Amino acid sequence: MELMIGVVKCLKRNILDVSCRVYTIQVVNYARLAEVGRLETPKSQGKYDTGQLFLHRVFGYRGVVLFPWLARVYDRDIPNKRERPIYFPSNQEESNFNHVGKEVKGRTHTFYQVLIDSRDCPYIESSRSLYAIPGLDYVAHEDILPYTTTEKQPLQHELFDKFLMYYPDKDPPFGAQETLRAWQKKNHPWLELSDVHKETTENVRVTVIPFYMGCRESQSTSVFWWRYCIRLENLGELTVQLRERHWRIFSLSGTLETVRGRGVVGQEPVLSSSQPAFQYSSHVSLQAPSGHMWGTFRMEREDGYTFDCRIPPFSLESKNEEPTTPAGSN
Repeated sequence: MELMIGVVKCLKRNILDVSCRVYTIQVVNYARLAEVGRLETPKSQGKYDTGQLFLHRVFGYRGVVLFPWLARVYDRDIPNKRERPIYFPSNQEESNFNHVGKEVKGRTHTFYQVLIDSRDCPYIESSRSLYAIPGLDYVAHEDILPYTTTEKQPLQHELFDKFLMYYPDKDPPFGAQETLRAWQKKNHPWLELSDVHKETTENVRVTVIPFYMGCRESQSTSVFWWRYCIRLENLGELTVQLRERHWRIFSLSGTLETVRGRGVVGQEPVLSSSQPAFQYSSHVSLQAPSGHMWGTFRMEREDGYTFDCRIPPFSLESKNEEPTTPAGSN
């Protein structure tokens, strides 16, 4: 398991000392301590530039910023004065289920498209199918712990040299190549991060990020595809384990589907103090250009207490474009 020793010492004092060295421990057949750089003070204002090296505050991996996204964050933990339905439940039961009728105001927030160091990927507590491209992630501004290093190739990823170039006089010293700009422009439709949804139940926070993947047409029907990434984070002291999932999927065509099952993506992840977060992604398709999803995760705490952790409702919206075959479909 990757553990950032320098970061842990600083965070215990609630201070991010710019002189702190950043270390990693890699447990293979032996423990090895290696310095990777020096922490910088995180930015409270502004954005991080392309090429900024960082450690992920929750997952602890090494990464580099490719480019920022501006997203609307709908946080259901923040109280709102007005309440009126913004989704369209089929009956009163659905209106009460998962607080579907609660209005949530979106707030603009900065996220980043990043590359993950391939040496750290095996230690990240997540589904192996999380990323559309291996080692590609989305990181919120507050999850970035920036650091500097004197290495000219500090990150191991097959796209690092293709996307970034070393400029000794720049800060950060890694800048975008034309290949990165071209790749971003070409893949913008399915990379775009627009909405983020959050809700906390019994100290377990669920974050959902949906992505529209495209439309596939046949002679008889059109099928619209979305990918959604989910992050679960244990904010409490007691260990919890995800046991079951319960989804409700509403289509603009008027259908309401229920999906139940054990765990998620074949796993029943444990959220502990040492590994408090888990991420995974999945896909959903509708025979309509829009819809909604919401649901619950059945969680079991280490003391035997079970509860339903709410999955915040999120919209499935298509875009005006030519029909395409989404990545990963047949």
